[in-house]
Amino acid sequence: MTSLDQRFAEAMGQLLGPDFPRDIALAVSGGGDSMAMLTLAHNWTRHWGVRLHVVTVDHGLRPESAEEAAMVAEECALLGWPHATLSWKWKGQGNVMDAARRGRIEVIDRWRGEIRDVLLAHTRDDVAETFLMRLRRGSGVEGLSAMQPARVLPGHAPMRLLRPCLDMGREELRHYLRTLKGRWVEDPTNEDPHYDRARIRRLRGLLSEEGMGTEALAGTAQRMARAREALRARAAQVWREIGQENRATGDILIARDGFAAVERDTQLRILAGGLQYVASAAYRPRSEPLEALLDRVLSGGGGTLHGCELRVERDHLRLFRECAALAPASADLGTWDTRWRITPPELDLTVAPLGETGWRQVPERPEGAPPFHAARSLPSLWRGDRLVACDALRVGHAPTATLAPGRADNLESFLLSH
Repeated sequence: MTSLDQRFAEAMGQLLGPDFPRDIALAVSGGGDSMAMLTLAHNWTRHWGVRLHVVTVDHGLRPESAEEAAMVAEECALLGWPHATLSWKWKGQGNVMDAARRGRIEVIDRWRGEIRDVLLAHTRDDVAETFLMRLRRGSGVEGLSAMQPARVLPGHAPMRLLRPCLDMGREELRHYLRTLKGRWVEDPTNEDPHYDRARIRRLRGLLSEEGMGTEALAGTAQRMARAREALRARAAQVWREIGQENRATGDILIARDGFAAVERDTQLRILAGGLQYVASAAYRPRSEPLEALLDRVLSGGGGTLHGCELRVERDHLRLFRECAALAPASADLGTWDTRWRITPPELDLTVAPLGETGWRQVPERPEGAPPFHAARSLPSLWRGDRLVACDALRVGHAPTATLAPGRADNLESFLLSH
């Protein structure tokens, strides 16, 4: 039987090869899965010379969490790798586990600097449990598909989440640690029935007795992932035929008649992908509000969702950034709203949406300029209350705001990968 070390090396080769980066990050909580991944990665680096940077996010949800982070730091010191403990605090709103997952990714993204690749220790058991949790919520193909081994989160400097342990079982990884006398901690919330995943883990024992064990569930999730790829390809094909992206304004235009003629799943995929792409959001919009927005669009209305606004015009649907979701910032930061690069950055200027105030200061709107409702969210440079530049409306003498590199090249490629 192939050893876990060899399977890990093969997975890393598929995820990173043939040109390995100089540095990678590992998210290690102190649990059995992530501590086994740390050990596997440490052994792997002996052959490939990649430097590891380990991070633990202390969510502050349990009194033991600080000690667990300290344990990870001790193990990293013994192995010779740098370790950082980051803090995240729940604001008391929404689902705590979902908020913790999103918050964990956000703080790691801010911490990682120029490191692109971050390893996560999800296993085959996680795939099976996630499948059941989403099945209970009535998810479609997208939700029931297996986790992707590699996922790129959009942004000015994209972060790539890698899961090299997806074909490994939770007990396999613990056996690996026990054999090597490794340390780990058991999170008591994994057995707490107040949490969805803990209840699903208990249910899996009953399902396994009926032939619906981890292998069967994970296998179904993998087949759903293959269906997802086919549906993504269909959405990208339709987008090529009916859509266009205005790189000067960041708007998405979709032909109304062409959109109305395609099947609903493809409509939802194009709409969800466009919202996520325009907002540079890490996650897709949720199914219920997305379906509701689609229904409004098909009946001739529009709306806002996911930090974007969608308007139904005579021939097109126009999807653009919601003005109310944008905040002014100092132009010397060099970027704005994640996706815009501001050049040249200037200390005394502010970058902000054009808004109604800026629209009134444009002396003459060029032919082909976006309508007022879309123009309000255009990036523009300000000195106090005076509009200095807005490229899309030809205010100012030089390009000042361009879509930043690092995003998907276009919405078509985004639809193929998200």
